[in-house]
Formats: sequence, structure tokens, C-alpha cells
Amino acid sequence: MIILDGKKISNDIKNEIAEQVKRMKENGEKVPHLAAIIVGNDGASLTYVASKVRACERVGFESTMVRLSNTTSQVELLDKIKELNENSDIDGFIIQLPLPKQIDTQKVLLAVNPDKDVDGFHPMNFGKMALDMSTFIPATPFGILELLDRYNVDTQGKHTVVIGRSHIVGRPMSILMGRKGFPGNSTVTLTHSHTKNITQITSQADIIISALGVPNFLKAEMVKDDAVIIDVGITRVPDDTTEKGYRITGDVDFENVSKKASFITPVPGGVGPMTIAMLLKNTLLARERQM
Repeated sequence: MIILDGKKISNDIKNEIAEQVKRMKENGEKVPHLAAIIVGNDGASLTYVASKVRACERVGFESTMVRLSNTTSQVELLDKIKELNENSDIDGFIIQLPLPKQIDTQKVLLAVNPDKDVDGFHPMNFGKMALDMSTFIPATPFGILELLDRYNVDTQGKHTVVIGRSHIVGRPMSILMGRKGFPGNSTVTLTHSHTKNITQITSQADIIISALGVPNFLKAEMVKDDAVIIDVGITRVPDDTTEKGYRITGDVDFENVSKKASFITPVPGGVGPMTIAMLLKNTLLARERQM
């Protein structure tokens, strides 16, 4: 069994990007600039955006954090997006989700310039991804592809089962794993909350990508020997024995499933660190588009 170490690979990617940025600076070129809009005071969102800012500092990117109050109207947010769309200094920007209930998330995401949409959520970018065209791939799916690529996990002709159909992970992964090329060329089954006999389906899978958000959902009896397991789930489970009062748990019963798997991602330290690394990679691509 081989651990797909997202922490190590994300550090490798950041080091590679830092080298590129160093050369840009030596040549007097503009370095990439990533902006993030956060609306409200959600603790998890603030922590996540702060980690993105730190990652930018580490690789030498410029970064801007735009903080708006929880009472910000949709019109005010759209005005701020327009401002970033028109600012030639900003190469790419993200809008941290979830947004407060007074704001229509879809209208907001549609307002982002597709050439600056480094989250890959705009329908134009999603459509290009589905058509195998060059575009921004959402950061978490992009990170999973990168892990499979760098560990040279064979995907051709394999049966991939994706658990969960969110627009952020499940649905894009089902498209990407079936695309021509590597990683890809697999036969994909997309499962979700209405899927019947899910154990029958997962037990036939060569590769399982679980993005459900249900702690320890995937058990050893649901997995065949030598399967590749990608755990995207991340849930805070109360635990009085820890200093924080909780522990981070994935969708996979790691202790037991890892005994059967050929490759497996841990939680934490698997897919999570890759997401920020690939956001940086998308920002680098956005800079090239702007140039």
C-alpha cells in the first residue's frame, strides 16, 4: 500500500512555482497576483483564505484579500467583482463560498471574468473542461489529477467510481476521469445519495473517489483488493481527547480500507493540501492568459 502524500506533492509544486516566480523577478516581469473576496466572518472560510494568502507569500505571488461584511448586498458584491474584473494588475481571483443567504451564488459566479476564474467555477470554464479544451480545472479535481499523475497511478481502462455529484468535486471528477489522456481513459460510474446497492458498485471499482462528506462512509467490505482510494471528505468530528475538541475525518475508514488498497490518500494530508497548490497553478495560468 502506497500513501498518496498530498502534503509532499503540494510542497514540490509550490517549490516549482517559486522557482518560476524567481525567474520572472530576475527578468523584471510581472509576478502573478491572486485576489480573494470573503463575505462575512465564517471561521473556516477565514482560515482557508488566510492559508491561501500565506501560500501566495511563500511562492512570491502578490495577493489581495477583500473582506466584506455579512450584511453586504448582492449589488455591492457584484460591484466589487466588476472592479476586480477590470483591474489589469489582478490575474485571477476567487470568491470564498458559502455566501450569505441574501446573495445568489450563481449570479455572483457568472459575474466573474472567465479568464480570471481560477476556481474554475464559471459555466464557460466548466463547459470547456467537459469538451477537453484548455481551461481552468477546479482546484480540488485538478489536485487529484496531479496526485494520480505524479504517483503514476494507472487509470486507463480502469473502472472509476465517484461518490458524490457536487459541482465542485464529484461532477468534474466524473468528466475528467473519462476524458482522453492521462489521468483519464477510465470507465466512470457516478454515484450519489439516491444510488441503490452502492456496495455492489464500489466493490467492482478499480478506483474510488469519495466526496460525500460522511465520516467513515467507505468501509473495507465495500472495497476490492488493490483498489485506489481517493478520499476528498473532510469533516470535524467531536473528540474530547484532542486539544481542539475535534478531529478531522475523511469519508474513508482509513485504518481498515488501507489494508486492502494499493494507493490511498490520508485525511488530513492528502487531497486537502493539493487544492491550494493547484489554485496557485491556475493563477500562474491566468497570468499567462493576461499577458
